[in-house]
Amino acid sequence: MDAELGSLLELLELKDETRTGWDLRGVESPESVAAHTWGTAMLCLLYADRAGEAVDRERAVAMAVVHDAAEARTGDVATRATADDQRITAETKETMERDAIADLLNPFQDDEPRHLWKEYEERETPVSRFVKDMDLVDNCLQALKYERANRYDESDPTDEFNEFDDLDEFFATAAPRLRTPIGESLFEAIKERYEREIGRECQL
Repeated sequence: MDAELGSLLELLELKDETRTGWDLRGVESPESVAAHTWGTAMLCLLYADRAGEAVDRERAVAMAVVHDAAEARTGDVATRATADDQRITAETKETMERDAIADLLNPFQDDEPRHLWKEYEERETPVSRFVKDMDLVDNCLQALKYERANRYDESDPTDEFNEFDDLDEFFATAAPRLRTPIGESLFEAIKERYEREIGRECQL
């Protein structure tokens, strides 16, 4: 039990681990990884019935809960629109997160959380592709929320985002990775609302 408590305490770091992409863009009081996890899980709960019979709602929500758990140890590595802007390679990120999740979940007897995390990472099942799309959709929803609330200083772009105006890069990183009809439909609806808010076409 002591080992389990140690892992639980480390996993709780997700409540304080802020999302790197928002930090880089200078968003005021950005969401935590745990908040993003909740958003993704809620989207899975609400839209699983529109994702087709192959997507089980309970499995999707459980997968969403665990999908970023490794970041309790590795921290959040933002996905950038261009490979040159990535701080570490995809291969390095994968290795770090695989090692972290194995260690964090090792004290628990139930193997299902590990299986769910692995299935999500491999993206070979309808459920995992749906959950990934909801992960991307949550990011776009959050960008819209921050845009509506003016939670960043658009007159002072950082070097990290000088190729994109406003919060466009968060849509640009999501667009090419969407793989489900429901994900694409939600993305287009959010992007349309975002474009109305900023008064121009979003740069993808």
